[in-house]
Amino acid sequence: MSGPCSWRGTTAAVGIANTPFLKHGASSRGSMSLTLDAILAAAADAGIDPHDIDGFASYANDRSEGLAVGAALGVREIRWSTMVWGGGGGGLAAAVNAAAIAVATGQATCVAVYRGIAEIDVGRQSYSEGHISSLYSANGIFTPAQICAMRTQRMIEVDGVPASALEALVAAGYHHARNNPDAAGRDREMDHESYLDARPISDPLRLFDCSRENDAAGAVIITTAERARDLRHPPAYVLSGVQGGAQGWTESVENENPYGTAGFHPALVARLWDDAGVKPNDVDVVQVYENFSGPAVASLIDLGLCPPGPDAGAFMTLENLIAPDGALPINTAGGNIAEGFVHGIGLAVEAVRQIRGTSPNQVPQARHSLLLGGPQAPLVSATLFGSTPTP
Repeated sequence: MSGPCSWRGTTAAVGIANTPFLKHGASSRGSMSLTLDAILAAAADAGIDPHDIDGFASYANDRSEGLAVGAALGVREIRWSTMVWGGGGGGLAAAVNAAAIAVATGQATCVAVYRGIAEIDVGRQSYSEGHISSLYSANGIFTPAQICAMRTQRMIEVDGVPASALEALVAAGYHHARNNPDAAGRDREMDHESYLDARPISDPLRLFDCSRENDAAGAVIITTAERARDLRHPPAYVLSGVQGGAQGWTESVENENPYGTAGFHPALVARLWDDAGVKPNDVDVVQVYENFSGPAVASLIDLGLCPPGPDAGAFMTLENLIAPDGALPINTAGGNIAEGFVHGIGLAVEAVRQIRGTSPNQVPQARHSLLLGGPQAPLVSATLFGSTPTP
């Protein structure tokens, strides 16, 4: 292990915003317009002049190119513009990491991380674009749900993770959404019968195991820790960040090994904790990317936050997964499943809210807030935010 990373605590998230989560196809405005709204709102949240933003970072083939976003905002200079390649939602935390590294190394001073989706200009299921190869389609597989269902089934049958773990994760998301006035799923009651009675999508996944589709955008603004201390809200310091894929993951198409994991290989996980100077049991709250419930459970296992195999069922209970008193509260705004899905950017916003103490389901005195991007994608990523620049 290499010891703490050189940029730990040198940057912080200072501005956050989501636009309203509208049902897919409901927005009359395009993704660029929604993205600009989100960035302007995040700048106002931070108390900074949006013209001071000099960097842009996104992921998952976002159609709103950083140079075009900067031009539309009328920024004074664009010093950094990047797109994380590969993995769809696996690039979520990686985009935050790219922004933090740009600021930490002086390539930029204030970077907006963003993602926007609107069906009017990107079409239906744009988030899966480029991920369904001819090998999949030739075998009757046309959707991300089918791909993740196969891996979830392996996790259940071979690894012994009980299906109840998936249900608990879903129930926690909807429980938290009930207290979030901005959540698309805030009015949905989720009990055992509702979950089991939902229509099957791809065995073993049912309707509520699947993320939503929304027209919306979100943004997180990263700047230096020094500047962050003088801004409007308590900083959410970036303590560490990792991204990547192990041998056998990347773009190998169904040759991943081990097949039932989320793809966070042990060396990557070790770097996350070592660089941050914390251990899994130091984490107070997690925002885990749930394209579907099964891969999200696999993420928690990969990170050492949940025991593997049959023991996962004893840990993954509603009581353990909800704020304020659960052992590991997850997706405390509702997540992709119950708050709204814009390729996961809302999870990054909520990870920062928990450090600020402004979540609709606040974990008391949250010091370490973990963001996970992926899972079961060619690229996975993680960012650990802290309330102080050192653990």
